[in-house]
Amino acid sequence: MRILVTGGAGYIGSHTVIALIENGYDVVVIDNLSNSSPKSIERIEQITGRPVSFYEADILDKKAMNDILDKEKIDACIHFAGLKAVGESVQKPWEYYENNLQGTLVLVEAMKNHNVKNFIFSSSATVYGDPEFVPITEECPKKACTNPYGWTKSMLEQILTDIQKADSEWNVILLRYFNPIGAHKSGLIGENPNGIPNNLMPYITQVAVGKLKELGIFGNDYDTPDGTGVRDYIHVVDLAEGHVKALNKIKENCGLKIYNLGTGNGVSVLELVKTFEETTGQKIPYSIKPRRAGDVATVYASSALAEKELGWKARYGIREMCEDSWRWQSMNPNGFEE
Repeated sequence: MRILVTGGAGYIGSHTVIALIENGYDVVVIDNLSNSSPKSIERIEQITGRPVSFYEADILDKKAMNDILDKEKIDACIHFAGLKAVGESVQKPWEYYENNLQGTLVLVEAMKNHNVKNFIFSSSATVYGDPEFVPITEECPKKACTNPYGWTKSMLEQILTDIQKADSEWNVILLRYFNPIGAHKSGLIGENPNGIPNNLMPYITQVAVGKLKELGIFGNDYDTPDGTGVRDYIHVVDLAEGHVKALNKIKENCGLKIYNLGTGNGVSVLELVKTFEETTGQKIPYSIKPRRAGDVATVYASSALAEKELGWKARYGIREMCEDSWRWQSMNPNGFEE
């Protein structure tokens, strides 16, 4: 099978491209490089020993999408491309709605034009809002999202569900990720955010490498064991593997399926910092800041359904996530920049 991966130069995309190639798939990558580096494609080729078909293109560009699908014989699409910073989405809602919603509509239309009707969508646990219960199963009701980024994921889930409902030839899998961290064991690819990181782990590693002075922890008065927010951190390589398993499901003409991808373990911010210090020997100075608007106390997954139906289960623990994140950052103090 030949798989189109949008956003394949990004953090989760690049790890998934490696997993796909290692599982014998042909991969075509589209990325506009707005939040990623062409170097990540070179590193994928270095790791896999295989050339990657890469197009620098924007999913909003109708002509480019149709041209690529004219040229490449595609069997399925894994769709990662999108803006993804929660805080920024509050400042720039229009950009998020245009890019994530409109871009996906353009992509789906081009696929429809070329009779490609297998689609795996990169969704998020943010669609559960402040969850009704934990661990969160797929039955947990979706809530009002707390930011425009979350709304784009929630709305796209609805749009893709409606498309599949209207035309049963479509196979659509919505994968709801929890908190991906870690990096490839080689240390050659990892999370490489532009500017000040929005996510916890790259912030920790940039403090460790001396790029940032200290970590800010938002809120220590949540109803959790140590007062800091509890999240389900999942190794990005496990997450990538989940997409390969989802493709196997697509081959069964599965219709519409929704799966959580998490470890089922809640880990607090302070616990993650402590584990990072223990596994790497790096000290992480931190200060407590006020809570962030829209943050909830505790979010972790039940991934029992993915285990049952996809045969997928997270293999890596929090120590490996810390070790691998640090290997990537210490080998690449400035990410992909020299």
